[in-house]
Amino acid sequence: MKIFISFIVFLSVFVSTVVNAALLNIDPASVEAEAWTVLDAQSGQTIAEYNSHVQRAPASMTKMMVAYIAFKEIQAGRLKKEELLTATPVVNVVQWDESQMYLKPGEQITIDQLLAGLIVMSANDAAVSLAERISGSVPAFVARMNKEAQALGMNDTHFANPPGVTMDDHYSSAHDMALLGQAVTAQTPEYMQYSVLPNFTYKQHYHRATNLVLKVDPSVDGLKTGFTKAAGYNLTLTAHRPSGLAEMPERRIIVVVMGSKSAIKRAEIAHKLLNLAYTYTRDEVAIKDKQLIAELPVVQSTLKMFKVEAKQPQFMTTALYNPDTLIQLNDFDETQQRMVQVDETGLLTPVEPLAQTQTHMDIQLKAQSLTAPLAKMVELAQVHVYQNNKLIQTFMIEDEVKLEESSWFERLITWFKNLLPFGSDAQSQAKTYPLG
Repeated sequence: MKIFISFIVFLSVFVSTVVNAALLNIDPASVEAEAWTVLDAQSGQTIAEYNSHVQRAPASMTKMMVAYIAFKEIQAGRLKKEELLTATPVVNVVQWDESQMYLKPGEQITIDQLLAGLIVMSANDAAVSLAERISGSVPAFVARMNKEAQALGMNDTHFANPPGVTMDDHYSSAHDMALLGQAVTAQTPEYMQYSVLPNFTYKQHYHRATNLVLKVDPSVDGLKTGFTKAAGYNLTLTAHRPSGLAEMPERRIIVVVMGSKSAIKRAEIAHKLLNLAYTYTRDEVAIKDKQLIAELPVVQSTLKMFKVEAKQPQFMTTALYNPDTLIQLNDFDETQQRMVQVDETGLLTPVEPLAQTQTHMDIQLKAQSLTAPLAKMVELAQVHVYQNNKLIQTFMIEDEVKLEESSWFERLITWFKNLLPFGSDAQSQAKTYPLG
């Protein structure tokens, strides 16, 4: 990897929102779905997308939000998997032709069984039962769903019911479902213990998992299918595979396909997009853990310079395919895990991933100095990552800054020192350090 760094002092605290370029140029006509997106879960970068912000019916992919909230309640100690829940008349809202566990009012069932029914069976009665148990009523839970969606940045989304039943005011997007999938895998990973199950039986009702990719790829462990006539065939797919990085041994990619024509087709498309992304992109360390980025002068404090350091490794995803080449998804060979093209002799040859990436970063300091007293989270620097002169990633370096104000006597001594020709404080300036 070749990295070139330039440093820019940025005086304003205004943070602009930047739309980063997708990494792989996939021809939408070669992908048989109305909308789709491919997201790297570690860097948060979009690898490829089409119609990803178009609002569509998510169908039962909605249940990812129900499960996400339920697992957060378990983590908080307000819900236990072994708890016995008594089904209420709320289960009667589920219609005969909807996916369900066939719960009856008064029937007892564990939260663990409800979660399996929700995720594997896609049971609507499990969704409304969990909703009522967690929030007291279905409308209150729907309000919680929308609050959580906003917190995750799901700006294309509005939920109107927990199961994903088609309604005019119930919609999401491929982009937002990928954000939800990213939150589920990172914050509530126990979800995958259910979504990886090949089947689930409750009483006399047996259900085989509808995520067909689980059968052919052991690295796949979720996440959720969905289907209604209005939505078409939807799938949020994820896998975890070795990354090659010591700082992050495994890499997770999330693919969302919406509006495909069949269960087989959505699985085929999502799996190809997943494999293509793993083959022709990779994660790299942009900033190392605790790496020194800059030093800022401190005013009115005994501390002279504040060190701007990364509090954790920051990853970036880079492309390993010629950016000027339009990718036809059908040209990706699943056996070789490579794109294939016709060579000069007329034979099909595999396209190997690029060995190096041309990447550079611009570091923008948010201030030239810090003034005591100060005790708050401060945005200190913004990093823009470019590959082949295209912006692919933007992230913020921030820290909890606690600066004590110096006494009047200490400030007087400092004032006298600054009167000297070579006063140290007078000479202090913001300093930046090379990255990479």
